[in-house]
Amino acid sequence: MASLNVGNLGEYLREQRRNAQLSLRQLADAAGVSNPYLSQIERGLRKPSAEVLQQVAKALRISAETLYVRAGILDAERDRDEVETRAVVLADPTLTERQKNVLLQIYESFRKENGFAGDEDGEATSVPADDDADDSDSDSDSDPRRTAG
Repeated sequence: MASLNVGNLGEYLREQRRNAQLSLRQLADAAGVSNPYLSQIERGLRKPSAEVLQQVAKALRISAETLYVRAGILDAERDRDEVETRAVVLADPTLTERQKNVLLQIYESFRKENGFAGDEDGEATSVPADDDADDSDSDSDSDPRRTAG
């Protein structure tokens, strides 16, 4: 069954490549992958990594998430929402790394409470658990209004 997903991905990639009026060689060059490897992906013989899919998506100027769903890496809408939420938190330049990690821990705990477990691939548990967890409880949970007086 997994090969069917890869086949669907390959057909979709071929269609997108043709719509972009790119040859297989042109797309391979633009994505930084070998021509034979890209051909094997299009024919459903290889399952590319998320990194390769991201490079191909960038070269085709399409959403990497769309390719992730086609490849079976993401579960359409629910996973896309989770990925986007995590990306927004991680991209926020006003937060420290520790604050980002605490926010993601809280987010994941709410998702689990509501019946959406998302730590199958270990992404939700990528937060350092030792030193940062102890520090985060005292610093990031404190409300500035409470500490003022």
